[in-house]
Amino acid sequence: MMIETIKEHIAEVKNFTADSKEALEAFRIKYLGKKGLLNDFFAEFKNVPNAEKKAFGQVINDLKQAAHDKVTELKNVFDANTVENSKYGDLTRPGDPIELGTRHPISIVKNQIIEIFSRIGFNVSEGPEIEDDWHNFTALNLPEFHPARDMQDTFFIQTNPDFLLRTHTSSVQVRYMENNTPPIRTISPGRVYRNEAISARSHCFFHQVEGLYIDKDVSFADLKQTLQFFTNELFGKSKIRLRPSYFPFTEPSAEVDVYWGLETETDYRMTKGTGWLEIMGCGMVDPNVLSNCGINPEEYSGFAFGMGIDRIALLLHQISDIRLLSENDVRFLLQFQSAL
Repeated sequence: MMIETIKEHIAEVKNFTADSKEALEAFRIKYLGKKGLLNDFFAEFKNVPNAEKKAFGQVINDLKQAAHDKVTELKNVFDANTVENSKYGDLTRPGDPIELGTRHPISIVKNQIIEIFSRIGFNVSEGPEIEDDWHNFTALNLPEFHPARDMQDTFFIQTNPDFLLRTHTSSVQVRYMENNTPPIRTISPGRVYRNEAISARSHCFFHQVEGLYIDKDVSFADLKQTLQFFTNELFGKSKIRLRPSYFPFTEPSAEVDVYWGLETETDYRMTKGTGWLEIMGCGMVDPNVLSNCGINPEEYSGFAFGMGIDRIALLLHQISDIRLLSENDVRFLLQFQSAL
């Protein structure tokens, strides 16, 4: 009679299903717990006649094995479902804070400059940082032994002195003119290198953006209007002045100053009490440069300009030391968190 009862429990165990971990735990306690049915059946073993002990012990072991197998089976099912359900975590849980990244101040200013000139039709051109003598000097009206080469202390490649680290991005403009026909309207941002002493105001590498416009009947007035638009958009200041200067690849040439004002003590220090701040050089492209690049100077004219991105970044963000821009100090960079 007792053996039949145990066999009924074996059938019940094999047919058991649970819809929750709590139901499974209750099942486990019912059969395998310290006060479970299995212990009760084992306690009855001593009262079973000797002739039935073998059969009785066998069905108890079958019940025990069936209960263990069922618990393991259902536990694995629940564990698998838990992993699948938690693929995206608990959707009701508060989200983890997402740290905002930062842009480098050089990237911020470069992108601002590119965006401003793109609104008036300038595209972006790039070129190699290791340049040959022709593109960096000779094509730009700086033949060998020209005294103006001394204006730019150059890093030459030791194994081949005909190659060097470019001293300006004007070399990109030469390449662009060689491979494109006018009208040309392009800006060339990039890193340049000069053998200069490193200090709070200068570095051996820095960033420039140079602009070039070549078309028929381009005049100095077009250059001035372009620069006036740019300074108003970037600095919010439209008052500029152009002072005569000298650059080998432009004629006439000029330095561009923007009127910064004298509203604060910082303004006095930055402008040395004049209110004027030099921001770039510019001029009309020398006809020799056009000829060197395969453009007929009798038919086309143009203007060019160039500015240091680093210096403008120092101005816009009131940074006192240019070396901070290349030291990758996280404390410094975090100041530009969430900046565009």
